[in-house]
Amino acid sequence: MLSRTADNLFWLARYMERAENMARILEAGYRLAAVGNVVGAGKTEWHSTIVAAGCEDGFYRKHPAATAEAAIDYLARDPDNPSSILSCIQTARRNGRAVRTALSADMWDAVNGSWLQARTFTDQDFAPDTVRRVLDWVKERSLLFTGCASSTMLRNDAYWFTRLGTFIERADSTARILDVKYNILLPTYETVGGGLDYVQWTAVLRAVSAGRAYHWIYRREVKPWLVAELLILKPEMPRSLAACFVEITRTLDLLAGAYGRHGEAERIAGQIHARLRYTRIDDVFQLGLHEFLTEFIDSNVRLGQEVSKQYLT
Repeated sequence: MLSRTADNLFWLARYMERAENMARILEAGYRLAAVGNVVGAGKTEWHSTIVAAGCEDGFYRKHPAATAEAAIDYLARDPDNPSSILSCIQTARRNGRAVRTALSADMWDAVNGSWLQARTFTDQDFAPDTVRRVLDWVKERSLLFTGCASSTMLRNDAYWFTRLGTFIERADSTARILDVKYNILLPTYETVGGGLDYVQWTAVLRAVSAGRAYHWIYRREVKPWLVAELLILKPEMPRSLAACFVEITRTLDLLAGAYGRHGEAERIAGQIHARLRYTRIDDVFQLGLHEFLTEFIDSNVRLGQEVSKQYLT
């Protein structure tokens, strides 16, 4: 396969996944802000959402403060933000159009249909009290694309590059959503494990569609260390960091076998996978959850860069 084709497939999948992930990050911020407004804490939630999304510099160049309206506008539809939801859908469609013959008809319809419908949204759709409908729509469209890819693509290198992009992006998102919770400063009267903390961690679970999975595995009330364990170390949870790296290492092995090359990408992926497989949640909290997540995000970014060097250029 031409490296240009592989690159377009890889980034098509990443941008469709990123659109969904940005919707999930926004949903987490929305839920946490709603909780904060009730208990009198809610001045840091939107700032935390901006930081966790990796958009702090660009946002504060345009906006003096992280209000709900400004954060939603920047993360959902600002054309100057390449990671906004609408920018991601537009870029995904551009990549898909460049490799249309490598996609199944259903995949192209999912991407193109998303772009066409996204162009019909109005200012009212992105208002704080109505944006949840847009976020739900984005998640549905991304899931449709992923389902079409899984159900209709030949199991060849085109499929593997698509899967690789999806799971590298998904791992990044899960770490960032967990970091939204970390970045929120609890009020001085609230202790970790208190009522506000419980509701915030529940909001994180709901943002990644993991509420039922949590109760199925743990069968007890929500505890911060168990939420972190579920989303970091449990391979049974499809959005966990561990589950993503099971798929990433497997896919890189298939690509290495097909192309007859092993390199830095496989080494980094294997290193991350081994750490996730053998680390205990106590070790994560001893290091510091924020520090662990920051280190993971940096390693995941390096992995993406090495994949590009090895296969896409």
